[in-house]
Amino acid sequence: MGTRLATGLSKAKESAVAAKEAVTMAKKKLEGGRVDLSMVYTSTEYDYKKVVDTVRKATNNAPLIGASSTGEFTEERVERGSVAVGLLSSDDIKVFTALAKGVKEEPDAAMRKVAADLRHKLEGYPHLTAIILVDGLSGVGEEIALMTSYLPARKLKAVGGMAGDDFKMEKTFVFSDDKVCTNALSVCLLASKMPLFTGVKPGHTPLSGKLRASRTEGNVLYEINGRPAWEIWKKETAHAALKRGIDVEQLKTPTEIAWFFTNYMLGLSTGKEDQYKIRWPESLNQDGSLNFTCGIIQGSIFRIMDGGNMENQINALEKAAGMARKSAKNAGYSEFAGIIVFDCAHRQLMLGDRFSEAVDRFKKTFPAVPVLGWETYGEISLEPGEFSGFHNTTSVVLLLPSSTAKEVYIANKKG
Repeated sequence: MGTRLATGLSKAKESAVAAKEAVTMAKKKLEGGRVDLSMVYTSTEYDYKKVVDTVRKATNNAPLIGASSTGEFTEERVERGSVAVGLLSSDDIKVFTALAKGVKEEPDAAMRKVAADLRHKLEGYPHLTAIILVDGLSGVGEEIALMTSYLPARKLKAVGGMAGDDFKMEKTFVFSDDKVCTNALSVCLLASKMPLFTGVKPGHTPLSGKLRASRTEGNVLYEINGRPAWEIWKKETAHAALKRGIDVEQLKTPTEIAWFFTNYMLGLSTGKEDQYKIRWPESLNQDGSLNFTCGIIQGSIFRIMDGGNMENQINALEKAAGMARKSAKNAGYSEFAGIIVFDCAHRQLMLGDRFSEAVDRFKKTFPAVPVLGWETYGEISLEPGEFSGFHNTTSVVLLLPSSTAKEVYIANKKG
């Protein structure tokens, strides 16, 4: 059988009906194949528990992970307000799931609990990849990404995302087997016989010179270069924003400010040329401080980034996929079972109707390969040896080789 990914998507009005339609569609594509993992991403339009229970029942209670989202897509179409289901069937991948609550208050304890629950014997499955899903409003995305070192693996890759809620910014949920929880962390460990491949690419480019986060506390940035953060943000973006018809001094409502921050985010240098980790200032406080979706380290050096180049935004997903494909090709793999995408909800918001164009360009890189994608409030991509893996306004891709690709790889190694 090798490895197969099958997807389904539904916009039916009733929760159980939508879940049933999506999972049935995916099962039909598997042609009777065993389900080893269900992946479920769903809009706030639905009752999450009903969706999860329906998928579990239809898959003989196979392990399940997922989250509330802000947009969903498969290889067939892009939607919002839908239920998307991906079913993984594989002789080459073992699947383990774990969940921990209280991630906002004690992210360290939550990750340690997950790590303890994921200690399994993995002989014969040397390649480990963790899919990490986190409450999108917990503000601990960076911390959780850093704590992946707690998981029982020396050379662990990690991908994932922060749960969304259709931009309501009220409450987000993650799923693990039959559990549906807010303020929680859900992790799926994929132990595979072959490596899985990742790519990550933002669509923003540097606007300001180098700036210093001179006063921070947790996920709140108070001062930049010794001045109030909002004062500096307006100064550095005013000229570029005015060209787009935005007067930064006239931004008043939370909606106006949130939209502004979507275009002008914080970019942390990675030490690699023209590569930045993007951070979204989700809101502004009365004292001029900025709230982020993850912690901001005091003393860190960054630039304010401009997301106004639509071609860069459209091409980001395709470039992330290209990076994953290049890594696979270098390892001897050329055929793929599926692609899992964690894409920032703000890219969809910025691109509007053109978001489907971004997905179409990406799919041309992998014709006829199943795709399961969802819109997140933050993305995770961490390779072995890296120390920071949290992103915003970024496309993250996980590429799954097929059994044929595995055979090519072995043949190449022998040759």
